[in-house]
Amino acid sequence: MIFSHESPEYRDNVKNKNHGAFFYSEEIVKHFIPNIRTDRNWVTVGYEGKCFDHSIVFAHSNLYPYIYEYLEPFDDLILVCSWHQQMEAVKQWGKPVFLPMSVDVEYVEQFRREKDRDICFAGRMEKCTDELRFTPGLDFIAEVDRVTFLTELARYRRVYAIDRVAIEAKILGCEVLPYDRRFPDPDFWQVIDSRDAARMLQGILDEVDR
Repeated sequence: MIFSHESPEYRDNVKNKNHGAFFYSEEIVKHFIPNIRTDRNWVTVGYEGKCFDHSIVFAHSNLYPYIYEYLEPFDDLILVCSWHQQMEAVKQWGKPVFLPMSVDVEYVEQFRREKDRDICFAGRMEKCTDELRFTPGLDFIAEVDRVTFLTELARYRRVYAIDRVAIEAKILGCEVLPYDRRFPDPDFWQVIDSRDAARMLQGILDEVDR
């Protein structure tokens, strides 16, 4: 069984789908699930306590790990985390494993273009600091569709970004600038393709379910 961004409950009721968890779920469904051997169920997005026993659950939220309390009633869960600190925070609800964040590099690369703008913030505005909001001359890319987002992002030489946006910016040839005190080093964001991450997860599952 699979609960993902394609599930009716999620698709019909989640209004803001222009965020990292949604796009990551798309890539998991496309590149992970068809290519990984497992008898486990898949939960690729969190929504109103939806889960199954014996599942692989992608824990997207690093900032608010307490939201995964809804997993309490379910047994035999593997929780896929993209941040080591998150593993400690969610371990009471299952077996946490570390898998670096990944993106569909081939898809993002097609948006590369010559740079004609200097600096911007890119991502969800709720992640933007007050300091950045009032920075003179700083542009903002937010609340736009996926194609527009990547098209505009590719134009900038320097980008304030974290999470998958930082990875996408690197693929597009932008210099990533830090602004979140949790991630002071832009080298934290490594470019890893979804297909390679799927192979990494297969190795993890083989160890856990041996």
